[in-house]
Amino acid sequence: MNKKEENIETLFKNLEGTFDTLEPAMGHQQRFLDKLNASKGVASLEKKRKPWWKPLSIAASIALLCCIGIGVYQSRPSIEEQVAEISPEVSNTEYYFASLIEEQIKKLESESTPQTKKMVDDTMQQLQKLKTDYNQLEKDLLNGGNSKMILSAMITNFQTRIDLLRDVLNKIETIKNLKNYDDANYTM
Repeated sequence: MNKKEENIETLFKNLEGTFDTLEPAMGHQQRFLDKLNASKGVASLEKKRKPWWKPLSIAASIALLCCIGIGVYQSRPSIEEQVAEISPEVSNTEYYFASLIEEQIKKLESESTPQTKKMVDDTMQQLQKLKTDYNQLEKDLLNGGNSKMILSAMITNFQTRIDLLRDVLNKIETIKNLKNYDDANYTM
């Protein structure tokens, strides 16, 4: 054995019989708690509080972003409104041509048959391309291009769409007349 172990063993031999191994008297624990509660220096343990400012700051940030988004969205007028501000005549002309084109499109769709379906679909694609060109002309007008030239191109775009619709409707009418003529010859 080494020297440390001998010292520990002799220490325990010397202290033998002096250890307190008895149970405390009845009610000892309650008397101890009463004395502890009666003393003035007792500090109660508080529950750890969650920081309330974190969720509040997140909510405030979201509210701020929403307000900014609404403000930006409402402050920008549409392209049509901006064009109407630049030239009110364009707005009136656009309304007239757009209603005329819409009427012709409805007529075209009502005249569509299996024989003319491909022609109608091609026409609708051409109209969509012309509409895209018109939207680009509106943007060019807003960006400060040559306004007289752009306004003329916008009117030409509308006229081209109307002429296209009229030509296709005339072709559909011709196809219907030829079909009726052929049907009449077969029945005779």
